[in-house]
Order: sequence, then structure tokens, then C-alpha cells
Amino acid sequence: MTADSGDSIRIMLLDEHAVVREGLSLIVEGNPGLSIVGACGNGTEALEIAARTQPDIVLMEVSIGGESTLELIPQLMSASANGRVMILTATRDPEVHRHAVSLGATGLVLKHEGSEVLIKAMEKVNQGEVWLEHSIASTLLAEMLSTGRARKSDPGAAKIATLSPREREVVTLIADGMRNRRIAETLFISEATVSHHLTSIFNKLGVTDRSQLIAFAYRRGLVSLKPGA
Repeated sequence: MTADSGDSIRIMLLDEHAVVREGLSLIVEGNPGLSIVGACGNGTEALEIAARTQPDIVLMEVSIGGESTLELIPQLMSASANGRVMILTATRDPEVHRHAVSLGATGLVLKHEGSEVLIKAMEKVNQGEVWLEHSIASTLLAEMLSTGRARKSDPGAAKIATLSPREREVVTLIADGMRNRRIAETLFISEATVSHHLTSIFNKLGVTDRSQLIAFAYRRGLVSLKPGA
């Protein structure tokens, strides 16, 4: 395991299976632009390692011992100030995928993919992009949009017209996977101002969380989907 990662992308692994962690470590350490700064098999240790090592990316499975780990996502993002969370999983359940995104995950790769896809995904997510396979993106967005249509009709054009230019900028950055702190730094405003903009955006567009906001933005053309290749 590389302790001094220099300018490489710093990766932390969370998976209950040691053999999976070892295999991923070999894949990561085989690429000069990536390094492992920590690996563990439980949430408590993951939070401690994230706080201590400040990884760029936390690569995690969606469950440990049959229990969901998705609720750890906001905590891991908080513990690693500039880190992003990626999901590496075998499950194709769109509800699990949707929940992961709604909690802040900005990358999702299925375990059947080759190592080159995982490496590319980590590089893209580290650059601030959102990584979803075509199949995952299509299923996830279809599920989100179906839920939205079932709730009520959506006069989207009128809602979009109420957004200010700054609010449109915030929507674009949210779709790019940025958290409030990064948005504040990018737009040179305070995190409190970002939160205020988000509250206003949610109210104007009739959405209640980031996943619904992203779905609305994709559907109405406010942003363009950037799925993985």
C-alpha cells in the first residue's frame, strides 16, 4: 500500500471481502496515477481512515454483512473534506442506485466491468464529472422520471423560467457532482449562499433532493448527461 501518494489520485477502499480489497489494491497500484491510502471492511474504520488520510475517492460496496452502507456516504464525504464517493457493486437494483446518487455518490460502476473501466471512472470522477454506465444511467433516469410523472404534471418550461442565472449555474455544478463546499469555491460565494440557492431551486422546480433535481435538469435540457463509455 502506498503511503506517500504525491500527485496521484488517492483511493480508499471499503468492502467487507479481503480478497476484493486485495484485488482492487493490485489494480490501483498498477496505475502510476493512482494510489491506495486505506482499505477496510467496516463503516467505523472507514470513517476513521477517511478523516485521517483525506482520500480523493472513497470506493465502496453498497452493503456489508447484509446491511446497507449507503447511509455512510454523507459521513464519508464530511470526513474527507474534498473526497468523492464512488460505488462499486454487483447489484443492478435501480432503487439502490438512485439512493446512492441522492446521498451524494458521484460514480457508480458494476463489478462485471473490466479494470480499465473502473480506472477511467475514478479518473473522471476525480476531475469532477459524474460517472454512470449507459445502462445504469438509462435505468436510473427512467425510474426517477417515472416517479416524478406519477406525482403530478410538470410545467417544466415555466418552472425553469423562474431560475436566476446564478441558480442555473448551481444546477449545472450539482449535475457535475459538486458538493456545496466545492460549488462555493467555484462561484466564489459562501456555503450558506449555496444552501440558500439550493432551497430556492428546490422550491421553484418542485423537487425535494439532489437526485430529483438532476433528473429534472437532464429531462429539461438544463444539463447534458455524461455517462461512462
